[in-house]
Amino acid sequence: MSQLCYTLTDLWVNKLGASFATLGCVQICARRRVIIRAMFTYLDPGVRERLLAEDKLISIDRQGRRAPAADGTISILGPIPLPMTQDERRLSADWYACVRNTELARLETLAADLRAENAQASFAGLASSMAVNSVLVVGDCKRWTEPLVRVHSSCLTGDVFGSERCECGPQLASAMARIDDDEQGGLLIYMSGHEGRGIGLWAKAATYILQDAGENTYEANRSLGLPDDSRDFSDAAALLKYFAAGKPIRLLTNNPKKVNDLRALGIDEVTPIKHVVGVTDSNRRYLEAKQLWGHDLSKDDLGGS
Repeated sequence: MSQLCYTLTDLWVNKLGASFATLGCVQICARRRVIIRAMFTYLDPGVRERLLAEDKLISIDRQGRRAPAADGTISILGPIPLPMTQDERRLSADWYACVRNTELARLETLAADLRAENAQASFAGLASSMAVNSVLVVGDCKRWTEPLVRVHSSCLTGDVFGSERCECGPQLASAMARIDDDEQGGLLIYMSGHEGRGIGLWAKAATYILQDAGENTYEANRSLGLPDDSRDFSDAAALLKYFAAGKPIRLLTNNPKKVNDLRALGIDEVTPIKHVVGVTDSNRRYLEAKQLWGHDLSKDDLGGS
């Protein structure tokens, strides 16, 4: 699943016009020796020390506190200014790339492979070993009292392809617009490991076939022997503790389970804000299943009578 998650992150970043991985692939084909330095400069001790000194590379623990990089901590790289266009709307955010240090440590072995000039194979290994989450910060977090937040689960088909089988793409674009319009601003956490509510892209594709045969989204998961929702919000909670710094948050979601999961992970002051957008004839049955499962959706929200 991690390979699919990382590929999705690359595609999403590429949509914003800043795909590191795509650039890397081109350079590998053109100049193999150049890419060895280009892809792994942040592993060079000198560069790492510079990023640390500039406060652009930090690690946090599960409580959102700064901590030395170790197993179980999360490395955060940024801020990186990110001019964006969403549905012809221009906005700006600071992008932070976030990865568990248990995964980041595997890069040392992969870097050694690259130096042995097995670059293409090593790049494939890199893609399969890391799931990189993203945080987009809008506004000055030091002035927040109750920031507007979206914790968004990755969805290749909706976010990138524009599929109407779900409402994920419109929810993502609308969340960024609402955060940008908000007086305080806020942040969006893009969870790259959450494809298909945590089952991965391959299994998600299988559930689509089952749904076309008559099952709803949750029945299809069960037919495959998979949980209704297997997403892990522990990384999101740690990132919220760091970026929101213990302040109450307003969370754009229709899903009470997401609110409860975050509260169980120590995000105590969460006010859910309804986030209904992108309802079409193509996804109404899918949304009706979510309503039955417990999402805060009314007949009016779904265009019912």
